[in-house]
Amino acid sequence: MFKRIHWGCLVYSFLFLLCFSTQGQNIISLNGSWELNYWPQPDNPVRSPAEMRQLHFETITATIPGNVELDLLAAGLIPDPMIGTNVWDLRKYEGYQWCYTRKFQTPEFQDRQVVNLWFGGIDCLADIWLNGIKIGSVDNMLIEHSFDITSLLKKGKDNEIKVIIRSAVIESQEYFPDALNGKGSYGESSHIRKAPSSYGWDIIPRLVSSGLWRDVELRIFDSIRFTDVHWMTTNIDMGKKRVSGLLDIQLKIPFDQLDKHRIVATLVRNGKEAYKTEQVIDFHSMRINFTINDADLWWPRGYGEPALYEGTVSIIDDKDEILVSDKKNIGLRKIALEMSEITTIEEPGEFCFLVNNEKIFIKGTNWVPLDALHSRDASLLPKVIEMAVDLNCNMLRCWGGNVYEDHAFYDFCDKNGLLVWQDFSMACNIYPQDDDFAEKIRKEAKSVIIKLRNHPCIALWSGNNENDEVFKWSLAGFNLDPNREKISRQVLSAVVFEFDPSRPYLPSSPYYTPEFYARGGNLQLLPERHLWGPRGYYKASFYTDVPAHFVSEIGYHGCPNRESLEKMFDKEYIYPWKKNSFEWNVQWQTKAVCEKFSSLETNRRNDLMLNQIKQLFGEVPKDLDRFIFASQSVQAEAKKFFIEFWRMDKFKRTGILWWNLRDGWPIVSDAITDYYCSKKLAYYYIKQVQHDACVMVGDAKDAQHQIVAVNDTRTEKNGTVTVRDIDTREILFSGNFKIPKNGKTIVGYIPESNKQAMWLIEYSIGNENLANHYLAGKPPFKLNDYENWYKKLNIKRYP
Repeated sequence: MFKRIHWGCLVYSFLFLLCFSTQGQNIISLNGSWELNYWPQPDNPVRSPAEMRQLHFETITATIPGNVELDLLAAGLIPDPMIGTNVWDLRKYEGYQWCYTRKFQTPEFQDRQVVNLWFGGIDCLADIWLNGIKIGSVDNMLIEHSFDITSLLKKGKDNEIKVIIRSAVIESQEYFPDALNGKGSYGESSHIRKAPSSYGWDIIPRLVSSGLWRDVELRIFDSIRFTDVHWMTTNIDMGKKRVSGLLDIQLKIPFDQLDKHRIVATLVRNGKEAYKTEQVIDFHSMRINFTINDADLWWPRGYGEPALYEGTVSIIDDKDEILVSDKKNIGLRKIALEMSEITTIEEPGEFCFLVNNEKIFIKGTNWVPLDALHSRDASLLPKVIEMAVDLNCNMLRCWGGNVYEDHAFYDFCDKNGLLVWQDFSMACNIYPQDDDFAEKIRKEAKSVIIKLRNHPCIALWSGNNENDEVFKWSLAGFNLDPNREKISRQVLSAVVFEFDPSRPYLPSSPYYTPEFYARGGNLQLLPERHLWGPRGYYKASFYTDVPAHFVSEIGYHGCPNRESLEKMFDKEYIYPWKKNSFEWNVQWQTKAVCEKFSSLETNRRNDLMLNQIKQLFGEVPKDLDRFIFASQSVQAEAKKFFIEFWRMDKFKRTGILWWNLRDGWPIVSDAITDYYCSKKLAYYYIKQVQHDACVMVGDAKDAQHQIVAVNDTRTEKNGTVTVRDIDTREILFSGNFKIPKNGKTIVGYIPESNKQAMWLIEYSIGNENLANHYLAGKPPFKLNDYENWYKKLNIKRYP
């Protein structure tokens, strides 16, 4: 019933892109100040500098990397789109064109060198001109673009770049809508390769931006250079710690230099050389077999060290001089996703990640846009991703409504043992099935895979977010099989197989398999689920009766802290209600439902907070600070419960990726930190229950509460635990425990009681003294009681 897909052994790496130069490559930054012209797009869009001369346009200064809205903001032409309802005033700019202009001096380069103009990201439909000559056109925000400009450079003179960007919203109207594509914002975005969320989502406002949103550089290459270096293993002998693999090298070298130069490849760890080979270059494409004895393997957090080797590949001439080198940090590991098409009581099946033959219990979060204006992503990354380590996540799911992160994100995950579930950038839509769109996606996927495949952290390529589910939402009444869908089943599957064959590939999340469809499409058959549903009481049967092994999305609303509300709202709107009857004011409505100008019919998300507070506390406080505390307490208890519920059923259940760590816009949401990185209470409760080894108390079964200890490491753990009533200090249980490696144990039992109380769980494992808690009894609880219990938990909150 279950199969192990793409069982493979991988050695992956990351490439350090130096700011100034590497051997064989000089990099000259063109970031900084550019000129920005803009005008309403005419019926026939402007595509050349000559056509611009017939226009009247406005001119301001732009900063690269950047987005046009940030330049308009800096020029004092728009209010801050992060505050209140200001973002909706930007709609008119969706119909504008933009031209970025920059002059630069021709750099020094030798006759046999090549100069490329490189863009890390152009958003989105653009024609690029150099010195009045068109050098190319682009139609994809999500990938890098490079152009050979060697022959066009003016020696001793200034050169002029112009990037003319057209309106993606207007141009999307040229595509004839077919019956499958969603309408409204989904319909207009389906042909355009931008971050799907930029058209409006429940977590990001509609902000269909333009800009040069990543670095712009001149890259000067030698005539002899690498075009790709890929380390990939073929086998790991776990007993002997022996790794065998392949080193694939693609290079540029003049034909007359073949057989006159050598490749030298080494692997070094902690100053010790683990492997070295030297071979004559006789082809432009080379494959070298390698073996490493007594190898240190790369492991995800908790399961071992994420060991990295320094891999260096150099081209050496006949005088033993190094002409060019490629250096990467390399992780040796093998990964698999063991999965079945369905799960039932009779056929329970599986959905479980394995690293180096070891089952890995996944605990982590969904990684969503860092900012609605993506040029700010890079500056926000360090603070946000460090929180994932602080929370002891071992996986981040890069959600399909986002852009693809750059190397810095994956470098951090490589070094810190964070597995990455990588969606391709498609979400909640049925995308075009024609050959032209298929070719766009093939080109995009190839670019992304080749760029990122050397990172050991990437555990899975996933075709999209919830596109299979759209066959139910968008085409109600039709019984269409998503397995007929071309992009995820054929195009992406083929590209992953061709360029990264040893990594698992999942067509969609959740994946509606052929057997699932054949059995009628009952969601209870899915081994992997997104659990949103009615968003009611967090212990309802919707959550507790689901048979899925893995939940890759699950969330619960929580109000941001007051200081964040004071930043995101105009002063007169900070209090949430128009009247004292819980009728939301307009700015709170804006911050809860971000899909204005889209076709989505979304629940009023703020009302979720009211309902969830009522479920736990019986009433909703009208005082703002008490409302914030009540909302955050419910969110914190809910998310803690979800994680504990999944962990206590290890390995029947195999992983949970909660939604979400932080938002890319100041909103009221499921995130546990807000746009300003201000932590909600849920942050601290989640941290309590994501330790590698953890003790938890479950809800009563057969009049007994189980005390369960889990161990997500490869070593046995011993400890002691005491459970007491936090008010009376009465000891309800005390004892010792031993947890097998990568396993769980039942420590003991506490008789069920109808008394509403909070139980404090204090335990020690090794030299660590840890704590957890359990909310005993049935709701509704009195908010005053809960507040007193919370104070006794003595959780140290910090910014």
